[in-house]
Amino acid sequence: MCESFKREYQLCEEIGRGRFGVVYRCYNPSSTEDSDTPLAVKSIDKRLFLDDETDRECLDKEPKILHLLSPHPNILQIHNLFDSDTHLLIVTDLCQEETLYERIISNGPFSEPDAAAIFCQLAEALAHCHRNYVAHRDIKPDNILFDSRNRLKLCDFGSAEWFGAGDREMRGVVGTPYYVAPEVLSGKDYNEKADVWSAGVILYIMLGGVPPFYGETVEETFEAVLRGNLRFPARIFRNVSTQARDLLRKMMCKDVSRRFSAEQVLRHPWVTSGGLANM
Repeated sequence: MCESFKREYQLCEEIGRGRFGVVYRCYNPSSTEDSDTPLAVKSIDKRLFLDDETDRECLDKEPKILHLLSPHPNILQIHNLFDSDTHLLIVTDLCQEETLYERIISNGPFSEPDAAAIFCQLAEALAHCHRNYVAHRDIKPDNILFDSRNRLKLCDFGSAEWFGAGDREMRGVVGTPYYVAPEVLSGKDYNEKADVWSAGVILYIMLGGVPPFYGETVEETFEAVLRGNLRFPARIFRNVSTQARDLLRKMMCKDVSRRFSAEQVLRHPWVTSGGLANM
């Protein structure tokens, strides 16, 4: 651990491990603001990524993007950063261990008001990202956490990218099967609306319990995404409102020019009613 971190924070138990490092609980005993607030610190050994330029870029980019987007109630907030020759320490909000993915697995399909309570926060986070010209590019339930007050926190901006106000196009196949937008897979330029597609997939899964596009293999899943044939099987969606299905169609519209932006999602009646439209 960096000596400067040790002078400011008290390190507690390990709470998780991932590809890029170890996460611990910590707190700042001398800070009026943070003394009673448990935080998390991700310790990253930079020596593990000396030969991987892509991973090094992710390590450099994520803290900068989190700083740009903070503070926002639905985006993981970065509280401090310590950078030494060997380690990068990122102090952030402390969240529950359970991700949205695990909630979906344990709870099955959500009621529309319960789905809206989560989804509306995700839409707010996306709109904030896009207002600041940041595309997340890997929206999926695994990257959605919850704090101690059960507020949604969008995290893992390692694949995120800035896009300019005038030049909104991006390139590069990033994302996760089931959730990635078809234009990303096509290898063509794309814009921030790829995030909206991915958020639509999450909402579909929360309401229906299954992904809208899938196959027996990754290749078959990608083929289904590229076809973009959105359906609402009666046995699964018979109790889902027409407003919810209308929102899903507008978020997972293959024609990007007609697909909703995050701002339009926030103004949709299903969102503004908290999932109570047509109920």
